[in-house]
Amino acid sequence: MTNAITGGPNMRVAVIGAGIIGAAIAYRLARRGCTVTIVDRHQPATGATRRSFAWINAGAKTPVSYHDLNRRSLEMWNRFAVELATEVGLRWGGKISWANTETEARTLVERVQRLQSWGYPCRVIDETELRRLEPNLNPGKVITAEYSEIEGQVEPQLVVAACLQWASQAGAVTRYETAVTGFSLAPTGSRIQTVHTTGGDLPCDLVVLAAGVDTTELASKLEIEIPQEESPGVVVRTDPQPPLLRSVPVLYPPPVDAEHDEIHLRQTHDGAVLIGEGSQESLHRDDSQEHADDLLSRASRYLPALDRARATPVPMGFRPMPIDGYPVIGFTPAVPNLYVALTHSGVTLCPLVSELAALEIFEGTRVEFLRDYRPQRFTKSVA
Repeated sequence: MTNAITGGPNMRVAVIGAGIIGAAIAYRLARRGCTVTIVDRHQPATGATRRSFAWINAGAKTPVSYHDLNRRSLEMWNRFAVELATEVGLRWGGKISWANTETEARTLVERVQRLQSWGYPCRVIDETELRRLEPNLNPGKVITAEYSEIEGQVEPQLVVAACLQWASQAGAVTRYETAVTGFSLAPTGSRIQTVHTTGGDLPCDLVVLAAGVDTTELASKLEIEIPQEESPGVVVRTDPQPPLLRSVPVLYPPPVDAEHDEIHLRQTHDGAVLIGEGSQESLHRDDSQEHADDLLSRASRYLPALDRARATPVPMGFRPMPIDGYPVIGFTPAVPNLYVALTHSGVTLCPLVSELAALEIFEGTRVEFLRDYRPQRFTKSVA
């Protein structure tokens, strides 16, 4: 059997999870010659990937070490899209946000100053420049605004489809609508030798656990602790609209009033407008048509051209969220041929995490700057 820690051609790899992280890792390993089987209890990209706002950024990430991790991945997206050689909806141009109260204006300016000190291209702009960038906006009261010029967007479902197509061409096998029910370890040691699924047993040399919110439960079957907190997500998608944004693909307007959170919106490559609300800490769960219509109404206050759009709620789902908010990447000491890849910012981090995972799995190296994100940080200390 191939030594999973050093990798090598023909290594049998079971990738659990066909979201954006699992699909990208499978693609990279299959292209290297591994014998890859992708298992998902649903269809590809139907979990958190489907509900992602898919904003590529490093501006919302702290501390600076985590910011730098996201910045590095952001810079990899062009190369990754070229590799995939198909339309994935990648568009640059940045993000603009603005404040309509003095308190929020101070917070915005402080955030820009911090990001500038980290070397991030963003700046404070006034209402005149805001309107020049996006003439279709009706921003209302603007005390100050911010422009983060290197941020962008992508369509994660297209990314997943492209990764899986390339992986299949390289020989990868897919098993969808197939749940993982357990694992068998080798008679000696603690390495996984079989993944048990509702579609039969899957012998393997290595397992990549990239199952999003299901990662915690599946890891527990091996007595490995990967704690997560609940992070429900709700987004709204409109019917296709004519181009609404001229320069900047992502908008973060302020709340329309004190009773509501801020919204964020972007227009996809096919004309639909995605609308979200609040932050990942907001814990919104309302995926009713009434709430979708309310979000669209609030978005229309800033983009009047949305007045005639129709909103469709995407069913509420849970997003991966490690308990401390940071990625979980790497081999587990207790089960040395189990590689975990769990992160909240999956869209931004996809190129980097998948490339480094393939490097660590196939080449047997250990990437130094991932040391703060290893699974063993959750291991309970022994007195």
